[in-house]
Amino acid sequence: MGDKNIKDNCTILISGDSISKGIIYDETKNRYIVLQENYVNLISQKFKGSIKNISRFGSTITRGINKLEEYIGKENPDIVLIEYGGNDCAFNWDEVADNPDADHLPQTEVGIFETSLRETIELLRNIKITPVLMSLPPLNADMYFKWISKNNPLTQSNILKWLGNVPRIYSWQENYSSVITKVSEETLTKLVDVRSAFLQYPDFTKFLCRDGMHPNRAGHKVIAEKIIDYINTGYDYLLIEKPAATSGY
Repeated sequence: MGDKNIKDNCTILISGDSISKGIIYDETKNRYIVLQENYVNLISQKFKGSIKNISRFGSTITRGINKLEEYIGKENPDIVLIEYGGNDCAFNWDEVADNPDADHLPQTEVGIFETSLRETIELLRNIKITPVLMSLPPLNADMYFKWISKNNPLTQSNILKWLGNVPRIYSWQENYSSVITKVSEETLTKLVDVRSAFLQYPDFTKFLCRDGMHPNRAGHKVIAEKIIDYINTGYDYLLIEKPAATSGY
């Protein structure tokens, strides 16, 4: 899993956004809730060591890494799993709809996002902690567009005036995931490629909530299986039991 000998009593610290927090949209309650069977809890059940989750709803990489630096001294982790990008690439869609002729910036510009990833990897390695990156689950552009525009025709029209076309939402978010993959390759940092795990299913939308963005209950199982598979490759002694073959959905 990385640069040093990982012991049986390994501690993993998870620093991420709402995906790692386990947030899903509950269609019965019509609101976001924390899924108890989220991927962090699913892997915790099979992991011999301890997992600390400091992920926050709405967090970007800059906010999250500031919080991470606070926790490193307290938790003394062996591994830090870094999961950001979904909020970083997002725009303030209400502002876009109100003023589609203006320039609008994402929460974190892609260059700053890349620099922050590289700096975090360096920070962790300098204090003998193994960084692990996670790519972004794909989103469904049509569902996401309906969600951010609240199905309002005027809002949709204004957003499209600025955006150009709906598929651009997918490619914009994909670009941030590609940056994660590139940084992983160039810094020789381990990557849990969640995106490919979703995209191996032609109908990956079945793993997403109604907002087209957050993984649903089944999506969290896909993420958990990918991480367990990753741990099992060379670090199976960290698992309580060897996982069965991955089942399809």
